[in-house]
Parts: sequence; structure tokens; C-alpha cells
Amino acid sequence: MQGKCNSIYMRILVTGAAGFIGSQLSEHLALKGHDVIGIDCLVDNYARELKNRNIRTIREQGCAFVSCDLAEDSLSNVLQGVDAVFHCAAQPGLSSVASLDDYIRNNIIATNRLLDAVIEANSVSGGLIYISTSSVYGAKAIGNENAETKPTSYYGVTKLAAEHLVMAASRQGKIDACSLRLFSVYGPRERPEKLYPRLIECILQDKEFTLFDGSYDHYRSYTYVADALDGMLLVLDNMSKCNNEIFNIGSNVSITTREGISIIENLLGRQAKISIIPKRPGDQLETRADIEKARTILGYEPTTSVLDGLSQEVNWFRDNNIYDGTN
Repeated sequence: MQGKCNSIYMRILVTGAAGFIGSQLSEHLALKGHDVIGIDCLVDNYARELKNRNIRTIREQGCAFVSCDLAEDSLSNVLQGVDAVFHCAAQPGLSSVASLDDYIRNNIIATNRLLDAVIEANSVSGGLIYISTSSVYGAKAIGNENAETKPTSYYGVTKLAAEHLVMAASRQGKIDACSLRLFSVYGPRERPEKLYPRLIECILQDKEFTLFDGSYDHYRSYTYVADALDGMLLVLDNMSKCNNEIFNIGSNVSITTREGISIIENLLGRQAKISIIPKRPGDQLETRADIEKARTILGYEPTTSVLDGLSQEVNWFRDNNIYDGTN
């Protein structure tokens, strides 16, 4: 299969469309004129109202939405006439609640069933774009796409396994596909358990903010969601160059957690009440996105500073009355 489909007026399936990245990707694609179908199994990992808000937003932009569990449900109907697939759905991040079985089911089994369905449909000429993570690199994600992968968490292990499934199908010529390893994406609609939403909530509600021991000095390539979306759309427009490829998509500027906390405190004009708790197993110590490959092949160039991006995130929480006690 040759990935020569023009991205104009494509019918695109987005998995995980009720989530942080998937909802904004769906909305962005629709605004570009694409026919978008969003699916999500609405797993109960955070407040359903936040996911419902995302669903309402993408529907307002003309996206279709279907509740669908990739690990169990038939996918033939949602794939009918689809030209390209963005696979954003996953059991995300580090969790003290989710089990290894959850990660295997929602990352590996779900991806394998989606792959089988896409291959059987034999119509996805624009390819499958798998949304991976810098967590596949392990504690230090500072190299290029050829760096050794040494994941330190269930999340990283299962996301890497799913990536291997996608790339194996691509290498075998069953489907055009590529993988995008995203680096610490943040911004409006970010999941509530992530660093910045928790910090904003705690400051606005004058609550204690817990921070894992050692986290102050962790370095992160915090990537504003609009910059991540730019990378995804560049791949969609250049799939013939991207088939069988892996790209780091992120910011090549890193800051410490301490610096990020300070920016939020200054934006809100209040200090956080920080309480240090024991270290979290499997956490990354340093990430810095080497984006030379994406820059060279795709012309990818993130442009949003952390200050500007966090300002946008804080404004979104304020504009939508999130965490002020009225929503």
C-alpha cells in the first residue's frame, strides 16, 4: 500500500477522541475541512464530565463521535470509508490504580485489534499514525529515534510493545504507518492528574500540592499541545515520506519541574503549599526531545515557549471555571 492520499477532505478516524490530545486533534482536523470520526471507550480514569465537555466541543465542530472499546467492539462500521487513522487511545501515564492487565488490554490488545481491522478494511490509504511516547526511552529520553529504548514503567513497556506491532505491520507492507513519540504534552484540557492541572487546582482551591521526592530537579521537554498537533498534521500531509518511520515530536528546550512550578505560581499570583512524598517508581528523570529528524523530513519546528503555553493553560482553566467550585 502506498501512502499517496492527499490530506484534503480526508475521512479520518481518531481514537481516544474524548481525551486531552485526541479531542484537540479531532477539532483541529475538522477545522481543516476533514471529515472526522472520534471514538473513545470512556474509561473511568478521571471525571466523566471533563470527557463529556471534550465530546461536546468536537461535536460542535462537526465531528462524529462513537463510544467504542477497541479491545472488544467491532470496528468495521467506524472504519467504513476511512482514509487515515490517528491512534491516540491508550491507558496513560503512571498510575497507582491501573494494573498491568489494564495497560496490556488498553495499549497492546486494543492496538492489535485496531491494526487487524485496518488491514482487513484495506482502504486506509492515508496510513495509520500511532501516537507513542518519550516514556519508551526510559528514565532519560535525550537521544534521537535510534537511541536504545529502556522503559521503566508499565506504560512505557506497553506503549513500546504496541509501537512494535504497528511498525511490524508497516515493515511487512500490510499498511502504511508511522509512530510519533510525544514529549510531555501540556495545555488546555490536560488530564487532571498531570502536574500542571493538579498544581493549578491546588493553588486555586488553597489545597496542599503533593510532589514526589526528587521531582524538583527533573528535566522535561514540555511541549505545548498546538506544537504537538502541528507535528501530527505534518505527518498526515507527508505520509509517503513517513511510512515505516519513527519521529520524536516535542520541544527541544527542557526546564526543571521547579521552574515550571514557579511559572504557574507567578501566573496565578499565589504560592503553592507543597508537600513532598516518597519517590514514584518508573518516573522519568530527564527528557529533551531530539527533533532533528522531524525538522529535516517534515519541517517541524515548535514555537510556543513554556511561559506562553502555561499562560494559555491557566487562562483555559479560568475561562471554563475549572476548579473554582462552580463546575
